[in-house]
Amino acid sequence: MDNFLLPSLVEKFIAYLKSQGKSIFTIVAYKKDLEQFSGYLTSKEINDIREVKKDHIEGFINKLITDNYTKKSASRKLNSIRTFFRYLKNEQVIEQNPSLDVSHPKYVQSPARIFSKLEYRALRDFAKEDPRTYALVEVLLQTGVKIGELANLCVSDVKDSVLYIQVYGKTPQRDVPLNKAVKKAIDEYLKVRGDSKEVHLFITRTGRPLLIRNIRQIITRCFREVGIENATVNDLRNTFIAHQLMNGTSVEYIAKLVGHRRLSSTERFLNLVKEETYKKEKLGEL
Repeated sequence: MDNFLLPSLVEKFIAYLKSQGKSIFTIVAYKKDLEQFSGYLTSKEINDIREVKKDHIEGFINKLITDNYTKKSASRKLNSIRTFFRYLKNEQVIEQNPSLDVSHPKYVQSPARIFSKLEYRALRDFAKEDPRTYALVEVLLQTGVKIGELANLCVSDVKDSVLYIQVYGKTPQRDVPLNKAVKKAIDEYLKVRGDSKEVHLFITRTGRPLLIRNIRQIITRCFREVGIENATVNDLRNTFIAHQLMNGTSVEYIAKLVGHRRLSSTERFLNLVKEETYKKEKLGEL
């Protein structure tokens, strides 16, 4: 009977992912999604994988949306469940994959948010009040790194006028040039940071590495203080990409800078840039 219990099957699946050389980020995401799914099934008094039907999976997805998860997030969790069941079928633990009949919640991907020059300046001006906040904002705005890449940065990753970005999930390692403004912001922060032995570049007041959630809190506060609404940390990356395109930088070079594996990921910003340019022309900004 143990062979069909959900927790042990999830453990076996996670061990399988590790044996396939999947990244730690992928493994953690699957584990979290499947433990959440298992918890839901347990609340319905289902512990045997053979008892799981299409209705149970649909119930879980609907509960996620009721609990204020986005449709995009719920859709990703359904993908995790499908991959799990596909593995179980290949291992001949189950005969049918009930997740295949479950439809993805439909969602419309909203266009990337690009900050105006006014918002861009307001954000930088406010951040200047604190060297660490300013360095965080400058690195995000002027290099296009992801928040996770920012949290992983070590002091040794800053070399002269280049930032070495380590592998993060599916995003490859790369070198990103630093302009004078961002280099100065990092140098000023390092002066007030002192001679902490912590290898991470950005640290808390008590000398521990800044976590993703800490960075998100700091940047969200900046947005709130300067009146930027409906923005996320990732919009700083979007703004970097858009501004590079507006300045005539090639799509290929930008893709390399931000670690896009597909050019199409960078090219989708072209229409946004055209819209922004058109707006400026109408407003007489150019």
